[in-house]
Amino acid sequence: MQRQTKALNNIPLIDKIVYGSGNLSFGVVIQIISTYMVFYSTVILGLSGSIIGLAVGISVIWDAVSDPIMGHISDHTHLKRFGRRHFYILVGAVSIAFLNFFLWNIPSAFPAVWKTVLITSLLLLVKTCTTIYSVPHTALGAELTDDYNERSSIQGIRTIFFILGLFSANVMGMFLFFKPKPEYPQGQMNPLAYRDIGITASLITLIFGLICYFGTKKYIPALNEKIKSENTKHGTKELLQSLSLALANADYRNVVLGYMFTNIASALIGSVGMHVFTYTFNFGNYGIALIFGVLFAVSILSQPLWVKISIRIDKKPAILLGLGSSLIAGLYFLFLVIMRNTVAGQAMWFLPFSVLSGFGMGGLFAIPLSMIADTIDVEELNSGERKEGIYYGCLTLCYKLSQSVAILILGIFLDLVKFDSNLDHQPAGTVFALGLILAVGSILSIIVAMVFCNKYSLNRKKIAHVQQQLHAGKIDAE
Repeated sequence: MQRQTKALNNIPLIDKIVYGSGNLSFGVVIQIISTYMVFYSTVILGLSGSIIGLAVGISVIWDAVSDPIMGHISDHTHLKRFGRRHFYILVGAVSIAFLNFFLWNIPSAFPAVWKTVLITSLLLLVKTCTTIYSVPHTALGAELTDDYNERSSIQGIRTIFFILGLFSANVMGMFLFFKPKPEYPQGQMNPLAYRDIGITASLITLIFGLICYFGTKKYIPALNEKIKSENTKHGTKELLQSLSLALANADYRNVVLGYMFTNIASALIGSVGMHVFTYTFNFGNYGIALIFGVLFAVSILSQPLWVKISIRIDKKPAILLGLGSSLIAGLYFLFLVIMRNTVAGQAMWFLPFSVLSGFGMGGLFAIPLSMIADTIDVEELNSGERKEGIYYGCLTLCYKLSQSVAILILGIFLDLVKFDSNLDHQPAGTVFALGLILAVGSILSIIVAMVFCNKYSLNRKKIAHVQQQLHAGKIDAE
């Protein structure tokens, strides 16, 4: 047992990379849905904003509700060959790749009712499969090590691949798939581009999902050794009890709420970002690619720095620093919206936003997941059980529910501000309202996130004490 624990506390860099690459597998699919689905459905397929807002909202609600269920199932899976997580990683990757292909190949000539049915059905299926994959994959990252700083390192590498997924969807999509053509001066108006980006995302999902599965399966025996004998009942009652116990953990709850409001800001950018940059600021594909390319490059390059910052000043001050950078970026973006007639089409004005937002985002994606792993240590000390699946499933439940509400409201908002996909140029009031909701909504979300993250009480010293008590208890048990 001691040898196995030591092995899990010293994860080679190559294995961290292999594990982290699995985040690209589902991340790229989720991001193309987040970035392009509303635009694709309203502009390319001609559906109303309210209809697609409802369809996406329903899929996100289901995605959210299914996460803790999947976490509960994964926590109670005991397969000698696959452990608790790997079976779902394998099945999920293959299923996501298959279904995502059809999502982006819906004929625009179909009647509106059929397009609505297909969009809703395929979104629900894709979201189900991403849950099957992502919840066990995220839980696996918390299980790989008990070391306080190693957790930040693993989540930092995982975040690099997540941001690469964002980069692939936003920047590479603009450069490779949305190239201007005589019939489509703005490449994002080309229907065939969405088919091609869907095929590419499916291939990426399959390749990196298999790399993650085969590259980490050697840890299954050591991970199986960590699983304690526990109650084999895992029905609805125990699921609800597990969720209740998780949310009763004050530090866990504060991280979840902080992460939730941070992701509302991301949902705003993902849902109406294409509309804002296309119509409010008159950017074509290359301008949008440059702005987001700088943002994601800064996020990726900042990951080693965020690991060092969290080691130097600890995790809570680090997350507040990231939120502060994002808040300044949001305020600057509000200035750009107000000055839209002056800055429209000029990417250089947006680079400060990209740098500040990218730096803040780099910390906000990695550090909270490391903090969640620390709260699980506290729960193990109190209850004697580790339920990574429930903890990470409940995390995604909360922030996805909030995202679904935000997306639903945004879909209605597009209709209220009289956004018309048949118009090449939207009314001045419409484009200003689009920019305003993105800027103000992001600012308010980040401020609320700061309030909750500031209530987090754990630090390096407290977790070291908790782990000493856990280790002493395990020795006594042996």
